Amino acid sequence: MRSYTYDVVVVGAGGAGMEAALNASKDPDLSVAVITKVFPTRSHTGAAQGGMNAALCYRDPEDTIESHIFDTIKGSDYLADQDSVEFFCNGMPDLVRELESMGVPYSRDEQGRVAQRPFGGASHPRCCYAQDKTGHVVLHALFENCLKNNVKFLDEYNLLDLAVDESGIEGLVAIDLRAGEIVMFRAKCVVLATGGFGRVYWTRTTNATNMTGDGVAAAMRVGVPIKDPEMVQFHPTGLASSGTLLSEACRGEGGYLINNQGERFMERYAPDKMELGPRDLVARSIETEIKEGRGFGEGMKSYVMLDMRHLGREKIMERLPQVRDLAIKFEGVDMITDPVPIRPSNHYSMGGIDVVNGRTCATKIPGLFAAGECSNISVHGANRLGGNSVSEVCFFGKQAGIGAAAAAKGRTLGGSQNLEETAAAWQERFDTMRAKSSGKHIYEIRDKMAEAMWNGVGIFREGPAIEEAMRVVDECIEEYKDARIDDTSKVYNNAFMNYVELGNVLTIARAVCLGALERKESRGSHSRGDYPTRDDVNFMKHSLISLEPDGSYSIDWRDVVVTSYQPQERKY
Repeated sequence: MRSYTYDVVVVGAGGAGMEAALNASKDPDLSVAVITKVFPTRSHTGAAQGGMNAALCYRDPEDTIESHIFDTIKGSDYLADQDSVEFFCNGMPDLVRELESMGVPYSRDEQGRVAQRPFGGASHPRCCYAQDKTGHVVLHALFENCLKNNVKFLDEYNLLDLAVDESGIEGLVAIDLRAGEIVMFRAKCVVLATGGFGRVYWTRTTNATNMTGDGVAAAMRVGVPIKDPEMVQFHPTGLASSGTLLSEACRGEGGYLINNQGERFMERYAPDKMELGPRDLVARSIETEIKEGRGFGEGMKSYVMLDMRHLGREKIMERLPQVRDLAIKFEGVDMITDPVPIRPSNHYSMGGIDVVNGRTCATKIPGLFAAGECSNISVHGANRLGGNSVSEVCFFGKQAGIGAAAAAKGRTLGGSQNLEETAAAWQERFDTMRAKSSGKHIYEIRDKMAEAMWNGVGIFREGPAIEEAMRVVDECIEEYKDARIDDTSKVYNNAFMNYVELGNVLTIARAVCLGALERKESRGSHSRGDYPTRDDVNFMKHSLISLEPDGSYSIDWRDVVVTSYQPQERKY
């Protein structure tokens, strides 16, 4: 069986992964490799359209880093760890300047400075952008700089599992899809930067099909808890027919949300911020309009309208060319001349791998680090502000790279026994699944899970519905044990990879249900009809959900870190 050895292995080549690799590779004595499902510049950070927050104070000299800190904490509905938020917001202006120096072509204001636009939940316009292609251009700049630093990229290598012993990380097992081979990676340090798990909701998400929480599930299997998995963000403006994202930049540039009576209905829900309220509030407002009969269409095909016509052709073509193209391609509507049908769509996972040191992105396992959407350093809490995602993945990806490099200098390679046993088990599984012809098909199980999650743990939640979703997910987990893939090929067996991914999303779906059931309050994105108010006495805490060796789940709680801001009612 093929085996590689590196000082640092990064899993994932999005903004967090490439920042981690770039910063780890600045030490010339360390060997650094990145394994990735897709070609690096096709990573999901490239789908980020609107921009990244940093208090540069160019567009609004009244803005401050302290305002960014408070907006983020308030937006999180006070579930964010305030020390992590302070570290993040203080570091963002320098990071934007660093990315600019690497070649990120930010849009410019009249003075030639990095342009900034308003975003939801922000008290000042601080979102730095490159038209509506910010994530795309950031990825390209990072990739070029990684190549300059001789980072080794292994494309179409998919993570299967981690291996640990009593001293910490041994390495990881992956599948080389091109060769159809199970491969071992020995490493002093591993950085997980595998992205979110939006495909838990499969049919109604802005996430790419490969966003299946592979790193999160692998970390859970070696004993790392998932923190706050119940905190799932639904973006207000997914295209009605497909869920494809229309950036918050549409509202940041002045777009209106309109119901079937022609009203700008956000006046009912956020009279001061209107369409630029935080995402959880705007998404619930849209769904309320639909539920109360003020939407267009019927059932799952219901929607409201995003009206951009008053912005004019020139502004739309200058600042929003990509989202206009998406609306034309997927809805057949040109936003220059017509309103666009939209409805909320699952978008972002605030929950993720429990990071115990936000300065280094270390987990509880020595040598294992996590950054980006797969992690939870808790800067987003119960609701992420628009513009804080690309910022967070790049900022903490950088910290993870620095932390992993420092740890690698002080660690020796662990043993290889568990790594070899894990690889052998996956080889047997690969052979077995290719030969198997009985059992329920993986796609039937996947669709059953997705429907249960949307209905029971979606935008609005109640105890009995969550319990029913959990029952169905448990049923799916049992069916998965005897599933089939109907593909005997060795090379490029994508059906086998879909099987692996389904196992991962099922693992996480069960945790989402448990967190949602046990958090008996409404906070941020977690909205329970049977517990409609926020409960700071009992739930100003992070949920920590662990997967036990026998396959059962347990839940623990950790207090939120409060430094400067005591919780108060969140009004917009």
